[in-house]
Amino acid sequence: MSAESTGSRGFTYWRLRFRAWRGARPFWAGLFTLLGGLPIAYFPYAQLHFGNLTLAMSTTAGAGSLIIGVLLVTLGLTMWFQAIVRVFAGVAAILLALVSIPVSNIGGFLLGFLLAMVGGALSISWAPDKWVRPAPAELDTPHGAPEPDGDGDPFFPGPRDGEDPNVTDTTAHANGGRNSAG
Repeated sequence: MSAESTGSRGFTYWRLRFRAWRGARPFWAGLFTLLGGLPIAYFPYAQLHFGNLTLAMSTTAGAGSLIIGVLLVTLGLTMWFQAIVRVFAGVAAILLALVSIPVSNIGGFLLGFLLAMVGGALSISWAPDKWVRPAPAELDTPHGAPEPDGDGDPFFPGPRDGEDPNVTDTTAHANGGRNSAG
């Protein structure tokens, strides 16, 4: 095996793949929501031991806290792997975070509450890129992208063949600004 062979994929390859995966979904929203569910589910069942003294933080609503925490973790994973339902998952995360205040030790001592609220807000506000431009090498391929117009931008074409370039789609005509030839 020579020094120039590309037989194994290095750290840079996997880092760039993770970066592309992370950019195509509300990654940080899912992470904050997932992390917000952990203290909400954990604190009602936690016990601290100080020598012979045991401090239990359990509440009567321990099962409710567990359900809220597991649902928040599930919503965080849903934001990662089903980005199409990000708005629903964000609203549900915010509602569960609000319900966790009276149910689960003040929302996991405000730590889980704040993480889930931030994650839900990020999920609602996240929007995917609409104009993902291919690399210049992909534009040259015969199977690839559309041909650019005079401005060189293949995603914003100019007027159709036979159309007047001074007539736009916003012209107030019944035909939408198009000539009868178009």
